[in-house]
Amino acid sequence: MSDLARITLRSDQCGGRPCIRGLRMRVSDVLGMLAAGETPESILDHHPDLERADIAACLAYAAREVDQGVVNAA
Repeated sequence: MSDLARITLRSDQCGGRPCIRGLRMRVSDVLGMLAAGETPESILDHHPDLERADIAACLAYAAREVDQGVVNAA
């Protein structure tokens, strides 16, 4: 399974926000924990349904999203 294949988007789950493998764990939740200084090990300890590859998938997803081009309507 590629990293990005772990990220699921379903309109009936978490308001259509990207989640991890269909779980009710949003990508933004994991990114927020990392941004707050949590280590991947700590996140995995507190969320046993997650896998190390899920955290990598969240980071890959975020990197892809921030690399979107911007079109200025001038």
